Amino acid sequence: MKFTAQQIADILDGDIVGNPDAEVDKLSKIEEGKAGSLTFLSNPKYTSYIYETEASICIVNKSFEKNQNLSTTLIKVEDSYEAFSKLLEVYNQIKLDKKGIETPSSISDSAKLGKEPYVGAFAYIGENVIIGDHVKIYPNVYIGDNVIIGDHVTIFAGSKIYSETQIGNHCTFHSGVIIGADGFGFSPSDKGEYSKIPQIGNVIIEDNVDIGAATTIDRATLGSTIIRKGVKLDNQIQIAHNVEIGEHTAIAAQTGVAGSTKIGKNCLIGGQVGIAGHIKIGDRVKIQAQTGVGRNIKDGEAIQGSPAFGYSDFNKSYVHFRNFPKIISRIDNIEKQLPKNENK
Repeated sequence: MKFTAQQIADILDGDIVGNPDAEVDKLSKIEEGKAGSLTFLSNPKYTSYIYETEASICIVNKSFEKNQNLSTTLIKVEDSYEAFSKLLEVYNQIKLDKKGIETPSSISDSAKLGKEPYVGAFAYIGENVIIGDHVKIYPNVYIGDNVIIGDHVTIFAGSKIYSETQIGNHCTFHSGVIIGADGFGFSPSDKGEYSKIPQIGNVIIEDNVDIGAATTIDRATLGSTIIRKGVKLDNQIQIAHNVEIGEHTAIAAQTGVAGSTKIGKNCLIGGQVGIAGHIKIGDRVKIQAQTGVGRNIKDGEAIQGSPAFGYSDFNKSYVHFRNFPKIISRIDNIEKQLPKNENK
């Protein structure tokens, strides 16, 4: 898909310096720009590259004034970084603006699809599914029976949405997401064997939730596993049965949350965090990467370590830990200088 400098300037309300008919069909870093690519300059330390780049079009701030000849066409805007971000958003919308139902795909006669759907090849939509308007379901997606999906939801290729799941509006699920698989529920017997506990609950995902690739969210044993509005989950996260994650909480990759734990709103949770089951984490909590959480956490706490303790206490203790060999050496020297008679 090609765009001219004039078309881009119209989108960004920018001024053209150079050829308005210059065309681009790809994006590039300014230092790697090639003919036919669009780039931008916002950081002053990269200014030298604008005189070297082969990019056909470059977005710059209105304050930029050249002091050498340029081969690239400029589009001058108030804030080049913000403008480039806006352009990426527009480009992404155009690129992902798919409509229609591809074949082969399997859609139950009892399923209801809203306005302007996109259903990719080899997708499966089960019995009594209700899908809202402008929903995009990419190839090889599975949607089980009785699932409800709101408006403007995008489900990328290979995701699996198990039965009874409820999804709000403006949600995005990246490839390989699995929603509603059984929770890890087994009952041990006196013989050391395990009996399966039926998982008959569901998963509820509210509006404006983004879920990264290969993240899994288990259905509840009873009731619901709940992901509140505005939650952002990174790739490869495990959310167990009956967990509840509060509004606008963000969790980084490879974090695991065990069953029945409640996480508050506006929390920030780093990568590779392990959170035990049946505990409560308050609002606005910050959990540093690789922390192990095994206790309740109050509102506003910042924690680190495994097992976790206060963030400030951890940093102070870590300084001493790094100096531990020196401390031991000092203690040994002090003991050598003490009188040998222990009574003294």
